[in-house]
Amino acid sequence: MGQKRKDVSALTLLHLWYRTYQLAFGLGARLLPWRRPEAVTGAGSFRRLPDLLQKYGARRPLVVASRRQCAAPAFRQVLDSAQLDFDLKELCFEGPEEKLSQTQYTQPCMVAFAAGLTAVLREKGIIPEVAAGLSLGEYSALQAAGAFDSKTAVELVAFRGKAMAQAVQDRPCGMAAVLMLGREQLAECCRQAGEAGVVEIANYNCPTQLVIAGDAAAVEKAGELALQAGAKRVVPLKVSGPFHTSLMAPAGEALAEKFRSVAFGEMSFPVLFNCKGGPMEAGETIPELLVRQVQSSVYLEDTIRAMAGMGVDTIVEIGPGKALSAFVKKTEKGIKTYAVETVEDIEKLCEALKGEQA
Repeated sequence: MGQKRKDVSALTLLHLWYRTYQLAFGLGARLLPWRRPEAVTGAGSFRRLPDLLQKYGARRPLVVASRRQCAAPAFRQVLDSAQLDFDLKELCFEGPEEKLSQTQYTQPCMVAFAAGLTAVLREKGIIPEVAAGLSLGEYSALQAAGAFDSKTAVELVAFRGKAMAQAVQDRPCGMAAVLMLGREQLAECCRQAGEAGVVEIANYNCPTQLVIAGDAAAVEKAGELALQAGAKRVVPLKVSGPFHTSLMAPAGEALAEKFRSVAFGEMSFPVLFNCKGGPMEAGETIPELLVRQVQSSVYLEDTIRAMAGMGVDTIVEIGPGKALSAFVKKTEKGIKTYAVETVEDIEKLCEALKGEQA
């Protein structure tokens, strides 16, 4: 309808979930292009939109979702659909924080939150076209792409969370963010610390931040070696397991068995997988990549660079804070970012996008 259209542009939604520390440590990315109907722009034009979703984030105490968010039918339907062994809405709204911080509860709550906001955004005309998931955010990305519905996504990550917790039950483990040290240097630190146990690079978040995880003693030793090698800081993370390391192999085996009973649909748009930093290739399957994902490194920096290569120019971060936006800025400075956490944020986003289109 006479609206200006960019040849190569994209909007990315980053779903951010940060557990207890203030440093930007993120998981969860999705690339999405989208269509804006008259309700948003006054015309039905198209743009590219990637959507990043993730698992850890700068969470506010106790609550994941607000009552006003749940008043939206699309959001409420997601929370009502999953059949779990705990009250999803009560935990999202009321806590307690101690329970919400346990990965078997964190994961379904955050995927439900992401799927709910994605449904609301879709009603506003922000519709995915290509996606990339980061950690449990990958399940939200696949749900948006049609690999399975929101009910299945929430129930799968509830199973995943329990399997991850059981994989290292009663085993002292840890994670730590390492600032300002190269990949190869940190990998060598992990190798040298291997005498104290398992320690591996779990997350490649951005050029200035990596995350290590594994046995608590080995993580501590690798952190000490990293500082000696020139790292600016090493920040222990308050998380409940050595996520995205080989210690999660039992969780991978449990997921492989679980996926035998899941019907995976065709994706309506491509998804970039965080264990690859790129799309699924010939001969690979979604279940196979999700099994790999839980026990191997998360390549967020590579995914962001892949997005930039696809023409992504705008990112919307879904969730508390702006940690993933910070990763994007440190990786691809030319990408614009927005943060969306509340109903008001969604309204502001629609106005901003409408202004860009005018």
